[in-house]
Amino acid sequence: MDKGKRITGAERDQLAVELKAAYEGGASIRSISNSTGRSYGFVHHLLTEAGVTLRGRGGATRSKPSS
Repeated sequence: MDKGKRITGAERDQLAVELKAAYEGGASIRSISNSTGRSYGFVHHLLTEAGVTLRGRGGATRSKPSS
């Protein structure tokens, strides 16, 4: 896939299906963007368009100190 190339129509729909499968298979948006050469924002937007429920960012959460 050419970096920065505009993707429209059936090609965009097909890419959305592939990215959705990768994301739902456990890949992160960041890893998908790196492997496809597309930006994080593009991948995020395409997943949202495809109706994917995005995962939270994960990591440690802060809790209130005990009193």
